[in-house]
Amino acid sequence: MAKKLWGGRFGKKTDPLVEDFTRSIGYDYKLAEYDLIGSMAHVRILKGAGFLTAGEAARLTKGLKSIYADVKNGAFIADDRNEDIHTDIQNRLYKRAGAIALKLHTARSRNDQVVFATKLYCKDRINAVREDIAGLISSLNGLARKCGTLVMPGFTHMQHAQPIYLKNHLSAYVEMLKRDSGRLGHIHGNINPTMGAGSLAGTPIKAEIYTRSKIDPAVNSLDAVSDRDFVIEIISALSILAMHLSRISEDLIIWSTKEFDFVEIDEAFCTGSSLMPQKKNPDALELIRGFTGRVYGNLVSVLTMMKGLPLTYNRDMQLDKEPLFDSFEIVTSGLKVLSGVVGTLKFNKASIAASLEDESLYATDLVYYLVDKKIAFKTAHTIVGRLIKYSLDASCAIKDMPESRLKMFSNKFVKSEIAKLFDPTVSVRSKRSIKR
Repeated sequence: MAKKLWGGRFGKKTDPLVEDFTRSIGYDYKLAEYDLIGSMAHVRILKGAGFLTAGEAARLTKGLKSIYADVKNGAFIADDRNEDIHTDIQNRLYKRAGAIALKLHTARSRNDQVVFATKLYCKDRINAVREDIAGLISSLNGLARKCGTLVMPGFTHMQHAQPIYLKNHLSAYVEMLKRDSGRLGHIHGNINPTMGAGSLAGTPIKAEIYTRSKIDPAVNSLDAVSDRDFVIEIISALSILAMHLSRISEDLIIWSTKEFDFVEIDEAFCTGSSLMPQKKNPDALELIRGFTGRVYGNLVSVLTMMKGLPLTYNRDMQLDKEPLFDSFEIVTSGLKVLSGVVGTLKFNKASIAASLEDESLYATDLVYYLVDKKIAFKTAHTIVGRLIKYSLDASCAIKDMPESRLKMFSNKFVKSEIAKLFDPTVSVRSKRSIKR
């Protein structure tokens, strides 16, 4: 069994069942790079506090740097016999630097060690996610530019509502993604990796020594080791982001159906059926939609895990890592895949144009027409509602009705004037409140 960072007080070996049950190296190996950065900083702190000589600090730093190089070049493979990644690194350092490695844990606890590494990991991953968000925004903006003045039906309640520019629909998601990036940027700014909390009560090292070593000392040592607010905030922000990715995916799934036929998803982002040879399924988009539920579950799992914990550290808090790592990975993959899908979309202009023949899309334009004729909005709303109902019941298009019939609903109707309103371009251009 690999050496532990604890055990002197124990007279019995840990039961193998407990060894397996408590082991976290199967997932916290992802913190290796950040644990090493923290350990190298801790060497500087110990040297500054007089716990290490210059020679000892140099030997430890050399050993840590060699392990760090292994991590960066892919040569580091976690030893799953170890309890966690922190123990794994300590044991490797012992082999490379000798007994001096036993001094590294001076004035240090895994309680503050793990949270320092996790915060560094989170700051890195947030930066990467924001870059991927920028990539998807770029894809959406590029598609919006290609669409130009293409008009499509807008929907509320999944029913035809009013004509809109397709670029405005795409830009709506750009605005959501900008807010997602802003939320993550705010969280990034609030994450402050600190040291000096020890297990919970602080260490004998003066705060200014941490500061001189370019590490912020903990403001409150109990909070430093027991806080997981940043994990919850991150998964919450990722849940909102995943929700937006799911909504984009859902729009594209619906639009790609034969019933809509608005868009063609590139074959490179679809799969087929093992039974039905004609099928072209938007599986990647469906999985983005499905994985969103797992991100939500990750958030609930961490909230539930934390809700009953007394101060300070409890081993339950080990269980924040998998939901955190999983959420980052799901959202990162979704952003990349969706950016690829958006960048290769093709719109079926003929199908979109056919859907714009639906006269109900222009009902609101008819209302405003009557309002311009000095009829009160509510009265105009009722008039047009009755006209639409009559059109549907009689299976007669409004623009095909004689003027005499139109005047049965309002003497303000002039056929030559309202005929011009059943034009998607006229409709979208009449909306002047929107910045374009």
